[in-house]
Amino acid sequence: MSDPIHISSEALSVTVAAMGAELQSLRLNDAELLWQGDPAWWNGRAPLLFPIVGLARDDKLAFAGDVFHMPKHGFARRTLFDLAAADDTSCRHVLRDSTATRACFPFAFELAAIHRVEGATLTEAVEITNRDLRPMPFGFGFHPAFNLPPAGASGSAAVTLSNGGAPALARLRDGLLGSDRLPSPFAMGHLDITPDLFEDDALIFPDGAGDALTLTFETGPRLHFTFENLPNLAIWQKVGAPFLCIEPWHGTAGAHGGSAQMADRPWTVILDPGDTARFAWSVTAQG
Repeated sequence: MSDPIHISSEALSVTVAAMGAELQSLRLNDAELLWQGDPAWWNGRAPLLFPIVGLARDDKLAFAGDVFHMPKHGFARRTLFDLAAADDTSCRHVLRDSTATRACFPFAFELAAIHRVEGATLTEAVEITNRDLRPMPFGFGFHPAFNLPPAGASGSAAVTLSNGGAPALARLRDGLLGSDRLPSPFAMGHLDITPDLFEDDALIFPDGAGDALTLTFETGPRLHFTFENLPNLAIWQKVGAPFLCIEPWHGTAGAHGGSAQMADRPWTVILDPGDTARFAWSVTAQG
């Protein structure tokens, strides 16, 4: 397995693994912000979700008349990427289709994951190119987890949406997206993070959460997030766990009671042959 890559700016130090092109560490002035994957709670850190977000019913996904086995959140997070380029402040990892990927996702593709630091900002971008001869349906999402509170911060956490909104809440039923829309837990864009919020799994906001938010604590740094081409948002932790996931997606779990067809999943991307879709999020440590 390839060695992890280290990049840095004057404020941030970042480590990225070749497995899943997954962010492993995000340190601000030597204080760790990123969850470190304690398996007692959850062994992930910041996986990339491709070619689906969440579950397919019975782990089965259909492309036209063919049905394939598809694990939760897809295969990218457990697949080794190739390092394509690296310098002091950025790195680029690439995943291309293979015999193994085509066994569950029958398309030729290229997925490039780019991590870049500038000052107190980390940007993670993914560019997905359809190398096939037919339209390619897929979902994509980011799943970074942050220490709660991160080193250098203290007290309870809150999330504030930059658009000041109160987006409707969706919940999972048997791991699939329910059709009901529930009252928003946000009030004028503000949500205090408490363990009871997650007793029924993740908070999912299929639309209306906007393209930016801030994670704050009673004292210490604030983390400001921006999202590009990621219309869906989830916020998740295991109940009582010392981490919080801020998950911007383009696509969600399959609809409860819905079709097994990939093209019918909510917010599926349909990419024409030769086209590239870009998705990105950034986090800036403030204060």
